[in-house]
Amino acid sequence: MAVPLVEYLGWLATAVFVGSYLCKGSAALKRMQMIGALMWVVYGLVIGATPVVAANLLVFTVAGWTLMGRRGLTG
Repeated sequence: MAVPLVEYLGWLATAVFVGSYLCKGSAALKRMQMIGALMWVVYGLVIGATPVVAANLLVFTVAGWTLMGRRGLTG
């Protein structure tokens, strides 16, 4: 039985996200989390899972916000 391409995307997104925790620096970890989150967003859109899309848009946003040093709130 063939594995649907979308499943590979889900597994790859999982690998990227888990691999982010092996990054040495905080910035690298956040960048990897952002990449993984975007992959999960695409996955969620393909399978029609709104909670997966919403959760990962939040992860992407917060990772990007903290990566940029929270400039919007610190003045």
